[in-house]
Amino acid sequence: MSDTDGKKPLGLSGGARSGQVKQSFARGRTKNVVVETKRKRVMAPKPGTNTAAQASASGSKSKAGATDAEMDRRLKALQAAKAREAEEDERRKREEEERAQERQRRRAELEAKEREEKEREELLKQKAEEDERRKREAEEAKNRPADAVAQPSEPKADQPARSRNLGPDARPGGRDAPRKRDDDAGKPKGGDNRRSGKLTVNQALRGGEGRTRSLASMRRKQERQRRGGPSQPQEKVVRTVQLPEAITVSELANRMSERVADVVKSLMQSGIMATQNQPIDADTAELLIEEFGHKVQRVSASDVENVIHQAEDAPEDLEPRAPVITIMGHVDHGKTSLLDAIRNAKVVAGEAGGITQHIGAYQVEQGDAKLTFLDTPGHAAFTSMRARGAQVTDIVVLVVAADDAVMPQTIEAINHAKAAQVPMIVAINKIDLPAADPDKVRTDLLQHEVVVEKMSGDVQDVEVSAQTGQGLDQLLEAIALQAEILELKSNPDRPAVGAVVEAQLDVGRGPVATVLVQNGTLRQGDIFVVGEQWGKVRAMEDDQGKRVKEAGPSVPVEVLGLNGTPEAGDVLNVVQSEGQAREIAEFRQQQAKDARAAAGAATTLDQLLAKAKDDQNVSELPIVVKADVQGSAEAIVQAMEKIGNDEVRVRVLHYGVGAITESDIGLAEASGAPVIGFNVRANAPARASANQKGVEIRYYSVIYDLVDDVKAAASGLLSAEIKETFIGYAEIREVFRVTGVGNVAGCLVTEGVARRSAGVRLLRDNVVVHEGTLKTLKRFKDEVKEVQSGQECGMAFENYDDIRAGDVIEIFTRQEVERSLT
Repeated sequence: MSDTDGKKPLGLSGGARSGQVKQSFARGRTKNVVVETKRKRVMAPKPGTNTAAQASASGSKSKAGATDAEMDRRLKALQAAKAREAEEDERRKREEEERAQERQRRRAELEAKEREEKEREELLKQKAEEDERRKREAEEAKNRPADAVAQPSEPKADQPARSRNLGPDARPGGRDAPRKRDDDAGKPKGGDNRRSGKLTVNQALRGGEGRTRSLASMRRKQERQRRGGPSQPQEKVVRTVQLPEAITVSELANRMSERVADVVKSLMQSGIMATQNQPIDADTAELLIEEFGHKVQRVSASDVENVIHQAEDAPEDLEPRAPVITIMGHVDHGKTSLLDAIRNAKVVAGEAGGITQHIGAYQVEQGDAKLTFLDTPGHAAFTSMRARGAQVTDIVVLVVAADDAVMPQTIEAINHAKAAQVPMIVAINKIDLPAADPDKVRTDLLQHEVVVEKMSGDVQDVEVSAQTGQGLDQLLEAIALQAEILELKSNPDRPAVGAVVEAQLDVGRGPVATVLVQNGTLRQGDIFVVGEQWGKVRAMEDDQGKRVKEAGPSVPVEVLGLNGTPEAGDVLNVVQSEGQAREIAEFRQQQAKDARAAAGAATTLDQLLAKAKDDQNVSELPIVVKADVQGSAEAIVQAMEKIGNDEVRVRVLHYGVGAITESDIGLAEASGAPVIGFNVRANAPARASANQKGVEIRYYSVIYDLVDDVKAAASGLLSAEIKETFIGYAEIREVFRVTGVGNVAGCLVTEGVARRSAGVRLLRDNVVVHEGTLKTLKRFKDEVKEVQSGQECGMAFENYDDIRAGDVIEIFTRQEVERSLT
């Protein structure tokens, strides 16, 4: 049976060539396989046909079914394409020829123009030489004697003939002309019209010519001469250059309108190697300015604030304004309740814990007049807020509770009012209570040099009740009378000046500042600078939340549009332009930064080492504080600084205004500090980060609780106090040597009790020679825990054998007592 029986040959059918291949396998087996090789069909083109048309026809998908008409159309399309290509080539050639002709024509015009310029320059030069020669001859004729002038000048008549026969020396310049040509032979062909190379350090120091004028510069000069005749040297413009403490070389050249290369060259000649971006000091710059022929005006960096210095107002421009009244007093004496009764509002209900923790600014209409009230906190932590309230006010209303009399913050408010030199009105509140004693209040005020009218003084006092409304009218009348005496006036038609009463970072509105306008009128769109921040008034709201377009003197408004949160107490000034505001704010920021750096740099190495040594035994509680308003944050920081003693203290790593962010959590994690939020909350990323990193976030709305919790946490860092209690004494009667134990003291307990777990001291002649613990305490041969007074026992000390008869053993116990910050 052959290998091909019943099998189809391998390969493709049709036009194939068959053959056999012998395959070899393992163990000597072979097998013949029939294979076929398919030949490739080669299409030979017929003579006389278009090869391109055939190629196009063979590349078509429908070549088998193409008709003669379609083949004709394809041939015509191919011929049309070739014709278009030939036309494009011909058109491109024509355009190239036209451009070449145009370039040739422009070149010829330029050359003709240059020839005309050269001829014109030659004519001008000859004319100038002729004028010079005539001028010289006129001077020579003027210098001749009178008789020589009277004789006929025959040599002068044939002077042209002589000059024609003199040769090259007769040309202008005389014998020096050939030498001049020899000197010019080594110069470049273009003369002054070519660039001779870059300015080198050697050329600058040698004082050579440096760079020559470029070809473009020469062409511009020729063009100016063509338009306006021969150019005349321009007179140098003397400028007044404002010179700060330090200035870069390029900025100095710009202010002098000089080339930077000339300034650098002058510096190099003076021995100063400086590039255009390097700063130079004011003295060097002043010498340069004088060398270039300009005037110097020294300016200081602080001169940027000169734009906000306001001139005094003329008396005829002043108009009456509303008084600013600040309500001050001790905590819980009813300041906010009294103001609520005047305003018919309920502010107390909105304050956490019923105590005021912000400065509130309100405006109240009293008849035809308006009164502006500032409500300050009375808690001890808000000292800075009360000080700011006293600085911007006209009248201070001191609220004292009739049942509580004068308290610490009352005294502080009196001192603030005296420091600000503002008049005071005493409002004795809670007069409706049964325990009210207004006379005791008046008597207590005498101790602080506040003498009321009922005590024959000049300070007005009014008995009021915020609950019943008693005496409110008399209080308002007293305020109006005091304001009338002060004759408060201001100029509303000038740029506004105000004080920031409070500032906060509001979600959705950005930085918001409560501003009390003191002079001028603040309008929407005004550009202002306040402290280290600046901005543009985007919107203003009054104390009732209504939008207003402008705010006059003594009007409190919330201002939106700041670029950052200012400090409470900063002064707001309206400036002319945004550039001025930005420049002033940057200058103030740099000043504050330099002040902080100087404070750190002023510390010597010895002081740093001494501080480090002192801090070795001091434990610190680091915290991060975020509050809703700037004033509250400052009050918290001041309260934290008062917590602590020589062993422990609270360190505020960072405090700010606004919600707790992820960066606050990162700072707290790095320092192992908790984050304290006062009337603010952490955003979602900050909460997630705090949970992941294990950072504690504590929220507070009352400053009492915050201070108490931080004080308790700081108390936990205090080391416990060790208290010793003596429980007994024993006298050594005999010393025994025991193998494996060492020296054992035979003792008699003379006082108290001896315990195995207690500490012992060995006294020899009433001097402590050893302190430690007992290794063993035995009564007869039994190990016991304690031995009572009057009994004998055996004692062995731990790691100590130097015991003698007659020594006294003192037995005591130690007890750790926790301490707290008071």
